[in-house]
This record gives sequence, C-alpha cells and structure tokens, in this order.
Amino acid sequence: MPRISPIRNKVQKATIVGLCFLSSISSQASEFCATDAPECERTTGESDLTCDEGRCNSASCNELTLHGWFSGDQSALRKNLADNGIVLTNNLTNFYMGNTVGGLERDFRFSGHGDYRANLDINKLGGPQGQFLQIRAEHRYGEALAGATGSLLPPNLAADLPVADSEKIYITNLLFTQALSESFALYAGKLDTLDGDANAFAHGRGIHQFSNAAFVVNPIGLRTVAYSTLGTGFVILNEGEPIFNFLVLNTRDTTETDGLSELFADGAVLSPELRIPTNFLGMRGHQLFGAIWSSRDFASLNQSPLVVLPNVPIARQSDSWAFTYNFDQYLFEDPCDSKKGWGIFGRAGLADPDTNPIHYFLSLGIGGNSRLRGRDNDTFGLGWYYSGTSGRVAPFLSTLLGNLNDGQGGELFYNIAVNKRLYLTTDTQVIVPARPNVDTSLLFGLRANLVF
Repeated sequence: MPRISPIRNKVQKATIVGLCFLSSISSQASEFCATDAPECERTTGESDLTCDEGRCNSASCNELTLHGWFSGDQSALRKNLADNGIVLTNNLTNFYMGNTVGGLERDFRFSGHGDYRANLDINKLGGPQGQFLQIRAEHRYGEALAGATGSLLPPNLAADLPVADSEKIYITNLLFTQALSESFALYAGKLDTLDGDANAFAHGRGIHQFSNAAFVVNPIGLRTVAYSTLGTGFVILNEGEPIFNFLVLNTRDTTETDGLSELFADGAVLSPELRIPTNFLGMRGHQLFGAIWSSRDFASLNQSPLVVLPNVPIARQSDSWAFTYNFDQYLFEDPCDSKKGWGIFGRAGLADPDTNPIHYFLSLGIGGNSRLRGRDNDTFGLGWYYSGTSGRVAPFLSTLLGNLNDGQGGELFYNIAVNKRLYLTTDTQVIVPARPNVDTSLLFGLRANLVF
C-alpha cells in the first residue's frame, strides 16, 4: 500500500502553494478592477463584461475574484496579459492509479505532475517583430507505477517526468523563436521533445488525453532522442499550422543542467518531420512522416523516464536510426464548433534493432469529444498498441529480466470537464508485458487536472 505520511505531507504542501497562488490571483484581480480597463468585451460563453466609462463595473469585478477563477471566467485579466505579450498555460495533475491483477506489484499509488508554461511575444513587450520566447518548468511528486506492471512503457508517463527519481523543479524548455515570415521560422534553445509526433486524439502530454506512454508519443525513438536537451531547427507553416519541422539536437539528456558544457559532446541527432493536412471524407485529418538519425556511440541502455529498463551494456554501435508514422482522421465534426468532433488515430514505427529495445511499434484507436447530450466538452479515448522487442538487444537484458517477448496493451479513458479549469478522468488499462514470466496487468485510475 502507498505510504500515507509522505503523501499527506505532499498534499499539504501542494494545498498551501495552491492557496497562495489563488490568493495572489484574487489580489491581482482586485487591482485590475480598480484601474482603467481599455477593453471590456462581452464574449459568448464567457463572463458578461460590461463597461461604464471605460471601467469594469462591479459585476465584472466579481467575476475576476476567486469564484470567477474557479469557474474559468477570468477572461478580462487573461486578455490584458495576452495583449501585453504574456500567455500563461499551467497544469497541475494528480494521479491515483493502481495495478489490481498480475504485474510485478499490486498496489495503488498517488503521484502528480506540475507543468508551468509561459509564451512571451517579444514584439508586444517592446522588442523586435516576430520574436517569441517559450519557457516551461516541470516537476513530479509521489510514487508512479512505472515498475509495477513489468511493461517497458510507463502506464502514466507524466508521473515520471521530467526526472523519474527527483521531485525538483526543472526548466525543460527555454526556446527562442524568430519568425522570418508567416510561413517560416527559426528556433534554438533548450526544448523537450514530447510535443513532437502530434496527433489530434492521442497526444496531450499524458495529462489531457491518454496516460500510457504508448499513446502519448511514438516510443520507437525514445532511446535515441533525449527528453529535454539543447537544439535548433526550422519550421514551415501553412495557415499557422506546422507542416514541416527539422531538428538538430544534442544527444545527451540535459534536463538537470543547462547542457552547454555537453553540447554535441557525443554527436548529434537529426530529425525531419512532415505533417500533411488531409480532407478525406470531407473532414479534417493529418498524415505524419518522421525520421530520426543519431551519430552517438551507443554502448549501453542508459536510464530514461520514457522507457522502463535497467542500465546494462549492449554491443557497441556507432549510430542509430528510426522511422515514425502517425495519422488522425475525423469521422464526425461538430457543425456548431469546428474544433470538436471524434475520429480514429494510429501510429507505426521501425527502429535500429542494434540500439533500440523496441524494434517496431503499432497502435490504433478512437477518440475525441463525447457525444453524450450536454457533455460535448468531455473527451474519451480507446486505444490498443503492440510493441515488438528487438531480438538483438533482448539477450543483453535476459540476465536481469528473463527472455523478452513482444508486449501489448490497451487503454480506455473518459475525461469529464467539470468546468473550464478542472477535468476529472477515469482510466482503465490492460497490459501484457514483454516479460513472459509476468502475468497480464489490469490497472484502474483517476486523474485530476487543474488548468490555471
């Protein structure tokens, strides 16, 4: 069973931090209402903001207090920040998940993940046009389920990021972008790679859609590409949507450092990615094709929060490669809201069997917005994956893990939109691990995601 005392202490600390944050928000709201507000607009579905001689009236000010923040109606304050070039997107996610059958351990555990992101428009802040800065800080806490099922892929990925054995806050993104036109931009800095391999129904960083790593990102290149490291590249856009991205990355994971002293010390990773918009059946979709090549000298399976493996020596290899593919295709689009609907998704991948424990990968599923009456802000997902283990790497792991077979599993989630800030998710997973001496696991869990 989970250890109660450490969990209680973490919850108490999180509560104190949360109350301090909410108090500061309420204080900022009061200050905002006491000053001139040049624009107080009425937006459909948001607070009724009216103006009286250029100043918010008392009804508007009430919506900017703590009650308004919880209901998601802090539009005027957020609009004021955005007009001045600062967009904040923060998530605090808690998991209570457990393995009830099979696996290595049958236990329910509490864990959590904090994700705090700021997007700065340098031009609105007084700088040159077309310059942007993204900053992301992350931390984790509690006990994750990564080792409980015997699977190579974590069942709740976010609970292991950014560093599996640390609860410190780390800067995983500090990325500077210079747009040279509406369709072309250059970027450089420290970045995390979890936002790649985008998919409309199976992405979400493990906190918005699926929890299992198999449905958050294609795991085929996770041993080749570091989670957070230095890099540079360019992106080509079509009507604001990225269609081609090219990355040059450092091979070492530098989540815990600035990475400057380790830049390209072990070589480089090159990764092009093409994401083509489609209109099959008269509805939106995408076809994504990606490739990864690393010049690193591979001599061991280094520990990573993205794949659950021991650090063991392997046959020395001078480079590594992988190919990835994914698609999403809407089968229904809400005629009242073009951003809502449901459809199907899939992923496939093939990697160098000499350096990657996963040689090939397949997944399929369905997901999107709920069709239940009055619950169109809820989302759901159902997916299955198959992970083919490399026959060349498996012998090096057999001493510690036994002979490895292929692994597979499935996940079903339903995400309830309580309001614009709070989302509660029920999650069920069935996992058949690659280890033949470990029985099939049945997982149940709850996830609570607070957006602020």
